[in-house]
Amino acid sequence: MTTLTPGQILQLIREGRCRTRKELIEHTGLSRSTITDRVDRLMEARYVRESGVAVSSGGRPPTVLEVDPSSRLLLVADLGAGHAGVALTDLTATPLAEEFTEMRIERGPEEVLAWVCEAFHRLLAETGRALTDVCGIGIDVPGSVDHAAGRVNRSFLMPGWDDHPVAEVMRRSFDVPILVENDATAMAVGEWWSSWRSVPSLLLVKVATGIGAGIVLDGRIYRGAQEAAGSIGHVRLREQDDRVCSCGSRGCVASLASGQAIARDLGADLTSRDVVRLVQMGDPAAIARTQEAGRTLGIVLATAVSLLNPGVLVLAGDMAETQEHYLTGIRETVYRRSLPYTTHGLEIATSRLGHRAGVIGGAVSVIDHVLSPTVVDARLLP
Repeated sequence: MTTLTPGQILQLIREGRCRTRKELIEHTGLSRSTITDRVDRLMEARYVRESGVAVSSGGRPPTVLEVDPSSRLLLVADLGAGHAGVALTDLTATPLAEEFTEMRIERGPEEVLAWVCEAFHRLLAETGRALTDVCGIGIDVPGSVDHAAGRVNRSFLMPGWDDHPVAEVMRRSFDVPILVENDATAMAVGEWWSSWRSVPSLLLVKVATGIGAGIVLDGRIYRGAQEAAGSIGHVRLREQDDRVCSCGSRGCVASLASGQAIARDLGADLTSRDVVRLVQMGDPAAIARTQEAGRTLGIVLATAVSLLNPGVLVLAGDMAETQEHYLTGIRETVYRRSLPYTTHGLEIATSRLGHRAGVIGGAVSVIDHVLSPTVVDARLLP
């Protein structure tokens, strides 16, 4: 008989497969003394706590076991091209304190990461929690990342960030595991975890200053061979187009359908946030250009839907706030260009988490890491 480690026992509790000691014994086939030892060690380390009692089938009602959500905390930062958000969460990814501001990522890694560190300390002070309570940190950025190394590979929206060792820099101030993720991927995880776990696959497209996508397949992040999956904004649709993309090419989807592209066509010095405000005010030109952009992006998304066959397609970012005008354009093209059976049952919706999607998704990824059997068992070693 294979003896399960405390970390593996914790996984069974986290996943809801076993809620009591009795269920653990029945599910694993391990002896009562072994299960008692594993659970006691998890409780002593404050990974698990007792919470109420289950229905008894006879005799004393069994005590329910659950992950102790407040025993450890996470710090998460969501960095976009024009915004920054930070949150302090518990082990259920519930924000306990948050802070959001407008900040250009092009100000460079030193200035932006210094703000993140200061904001993290402000959140801890605000809640009266200690730095020693923090067990992990997640940071997402609008670019391609080396997830394992915690570095930025490249981003056309982040001058000065290429090959920057984000995790290494942050570890100088925080001696905990630090995960670096692409922003659209983090948002995809957040949306899937909070609203769509019953759906096996989800495709999220973030449309703000640029365009990027995050992919969740069978409940797991899909990154691609070079961790560049989701770079949908740089698919070239019109090679003869005069509009130059941030990547230097002409006719990319981002140069035609991003919030920045719409803003450029509507007037000088406008941003994607300005586009949202114009649409919400009922400006006819802004509404028409927004719907056109949605139809343009829909051309590429129709291909993605045919390839991935997702159960849900989520629109996030600034353009998700345009009163469904951008989403209407996407729907028109996706349904027109895709085979009916590939879109049967497909739900096309806007983000349910809004500006919190990135921090929630970042928190979920860090939780999965710090509560993984390998990490938990390493921490429980004598």
